[in-house]
Parts: sequence; structure tokens; C-alpha cells
Amino acid sequence: MGRKQTDPELTRFSSLTLLLVVVICCAIVYHTLSLVMKTNPISSSTSLESLEAVGEEIGRGGDGGCCRGIENLELWGAAVKWGSDFKFNSSEECCKACKAMCNGNDGPCLCDTWVFCGNKEACGTKFGECWLKKQKDSLVPDRQEAAQPVMWTSGLIFGKGEGIIGLETEYGTLHIKLFPDCAPRSVAYILELLPLRHCAGCQFYRAEGRGKFWDSEGNHLNKAPFGPPFALIQGTLETQGTTFTKIPTEECPTITRGSVAWINSGPEFFISLANHIEWKKAYTVFGSVLPEDMELAEKIAQLPTRSDVWNNINVSVLEKPFPFILRRIKTKSWTS
Repeated sequence: MGRKQTDPELTRFSSLTLLLVVVICCAIVYHTLSLVMKTNPISSSTSLESLEAVGEEIGRGGDGGCCRGIENLELWGAAVKWGSDFKFNSSEECCKACKAMCNGNDGPCLCDTWVFCGNKEACGTKFGECWLKKQKDSLVPDRQEAAQPVMWTSGLIFGKGEGIIGLETEYGTLHIKLFPDCAPRSVAYILELLPLRHCAGCQFYRAEGRGKFWDSEGNHLNKAPFGPPFALIQGTLETQGTTFTKIPTEECPTITRGSVAWINSGPEFFISLANHIEWKKAYTVFGSVLPEDMELAEKIAQLPTRSDVWNNINVSVLEKPFPFILRRIKTKSWTS
């Protein structure tokens, strides 16, 4: 029996099929290698998202997080909800209504300011009114200056990419997310300092690393002491030529790595390099360092120091304290 001849059309079809398979395989291999080899530098938006997670975690309380405001303060701004038609029984409910318009999923906050009238006697028919507003510049909120006592309570909300300032030093800039919903009076003081070209007197003067007591993520090691060193850098936010007014105690969550908190009522403050559950929620936290900037904080903690004793506690103070300047930070512009 003779050998069957190969059909020319079938041969061409088989060749094309083989070529197509080879091309697809090459594409798959290239895509896989690209994913493996491609670097993923941290972008500004990634940094802000990671910072938001820190802010939400540190400020979380109950089922809705912090919702503090400042009494006898009326913040102005473009109204997005008119209080005459929008009423609640508490300032917390008003604050949460503003937060609901600032979830970060659809760009910038539609609401960054809430104003509530909660004094029945002073408010009269306006009692319960909740005005939700939007500032032109959330770091420079528009406020009503009045000689008479104000019956309103107001608060700010900083959404994703908002409310970030920088402590600019000769070693680099520490970016800090402020928490006005947890520490409104503290943040109000920081915002007053921002317009100053030079924060004369603002400086870091104490630096203590994690030693062998906390790991690189700030977790305390089993059976290790809690210091010294105490895993922090410390400074002051008091400017020369001005009288500092003590800030009342505000939200005092557990101190975590990156927390920025007052010592007592300020103006002395510290940045924590570790999770200090042993401090029993004793300090007002008004912000948190961007996680990617903690490396800079660690470097500052390794600068040359000398030993000192404060109130019978051994501390390490910088041989050369250094100043810093408060800066506004330009963040990503969101588009709808």
C-alpha cells in the first residue's frame, strides 16, 4: 500500500497553528518575567494610602472613630448641607455625617467641616442644626471672628491626601498626618504655626533608639525591659516671642510606632519609634509620621547623644540639638 500524501492546505494550517502557539507562549513568559523583575517604587498616592490606614487605626474608637470638635467656634465655608434642613441630637452625629461624605473612594472630601448647634438655651430654634461645609483650603479654615460668645461647635475632617505637614530638618523632612477629629485643639495650634516662615525655637533635643527591646516594627521583645532607651525622639513646638497656652487633654489612644504626641499639655512633644502599650494611654496623640519616613526618624535616633537624668530617669539628649521648620505639603490632586 502506498504512503498517503500530505494535504498542502493542512500543512499550511498546521504551520500557522504552531506559530500562533509559539507567539502566545512567548507573550506569557514575557509578562511573567515583567511582573517578577519590575520594581515597585513607593508613589505619593501609595504613601498617603498607607498613612490613612495608620490614621484610621490610631484614631479608631467605638464604631466610628474620633469625632471631637471645638466649642464656641464657628467655622465658615461653602455649605454642602444646610443646617436648617439637616438636624441631629449630638455633635458626634453631625461629625459622622461629614465623615460619610469623606470616605476617600471618589476623590476629595465633599465635606471637610461640620458646625453644630448643641446648646438648647443659646441655640433656640437653631438647636440641632448641622451645617456641613467645604473649605477652600483645609489647612487655613475660614472662621467667624466674633466679640460675643459663639453658640456653635465646629470640627475639621482631613481626608485622603489632606492634612499632611512636614517637619523640615537638615537631615530630611518628616511628613505627619494630622488628626483634627481626635485632637482638634492640638491641630488648631499646629495650623497657627504653619504660616510662620521660621518656627524659631522649634527643635529636636532628645533621641533614643529602640535598643534591643523592640523589633524593627516596634513590637516589644519578650522579657525585655521597657527602657532606657525609650525608643523616641523628642522636641518642642514652642516658638520664641509667643506665649504658649497649655492644650487640654484630648484623645489618648495607645502609643504606636509613628505616633506624634504631646508630653503633658505641650509644647514638648515626641515621636514614638515603638509600640508603647506600657504607657497606658497617657498622651494626647495629634498625628502620625508617614510610615515611609520612619527610617529618617530612626536615623535621627542614632545621632550622637550624651547621658542626662530627668526626674531620676536616665535619658539621652542630643549633643547638638537641631531646629526644624513646619511646612505645608503638596499632595496628589484628585480628579473625579
